Amino acid sequence: MTFFKNLVKDNEGATAIEYGLIAALIAVAAITAMQGLGNQLTNTFTNVSTTMAV
Repeated sequence: MTFFKNLVKDNEGATAIEYGLIAALIAVAAITAMQGLGNQLTNTFTNVSTTMAV
C-alpha cells in the first residue's frame, strides 16, 4: 500500500514532461522566427541581385 502512496506523491515524471513541453514550445517559436527571417533575407538578396544586374 505504501508503494502506491509513494507513486501518487512522486512528481519527478511530471516535471520532466513539463520541461519537455517547454523545450518543444521554444523550438517551435525559434523555427517560426527563423523561417520569417529567412524569407526576409531571400527578398533582400533578390533585390540586391536585381539592382546589381541593371
